[in-house]
Amino acid sequence: MPETETAFLFIDGNNWYHACRHAGLKDLFALDYVRISQKLLGPRNWGETRYYIGALKQVQPNYLEQRQFLSRLQNQDSRISVHFGRMEERPHVNKLAAELLAYAQSLPVDAAIRAELIGMASRHRSVSILKEKAADVMLAVQMSSLAMQDKFDCAYLLSADGDFTPAVELVRDLGKKVYPVSVEPMFSSALKNACGNFIPLKKEWFADCYHYDPQFVARSTRGQP
Repeated sequence: MPETETAFLFIDGNNWYHACRHAGLKDLFALDYVRISQKLLGPRNWGETRYYIGALKQVQPNYLEQRQFLSRLQNQDSRISVHFGRMEERPHVNKLAAELLAYAQSLPVDAAIRAELIGMASRHRSVSILKEKAADVMLAVQMSSLAMQDKFDCAYLLSADGDFTPAVELVRDLGKKVYPVSVEPMFSSALKNACGNFIPLKKEWFADCYHYDPQFVARSTRGQP
């Protein structure tokens, strides 16, 4: 009988989170990643589950919620680990504010009201947004490095991001199997073509993948893991 293959899961936390939300999944803080890992791998030997995410700073919104989620995630099983990129603030032009400004300037209303609306729109023409950096690069590098070290036979990539295509092709050239996993229909065609085999999950697939801890359920729809 052939030896059981060892599999690692690599989770692109940001992409995975948004795919799950897009599919209508609720209680994302309550997802049981032990169950998800075992259910995806089936008879394969579960080596590790590695979760990659940009780390929020204490002064940034949802910092506490993210830390609590990640602490709970790592406490689910010793084979689960978290790997941090960073979150950077970037200036962003608010197109809605620009449209509101143009609209307010032409409104047939009292001059004081018009001035207040124009002031509000002007203050919000430029806003700061958080941009994740380094987490996806770290995932790609470590997946490739671990493949070169022959740590796994199969990689399950929980992401639909086509930017991982070069790393996937390298890992496959090393003789490893790679299975992108995401919630339908969130898949990059480039990533699908690079792998041949991919796993599209439906919302119903997650029905038995929850572990409810009263301490966290109240926060399950707040913030971004």
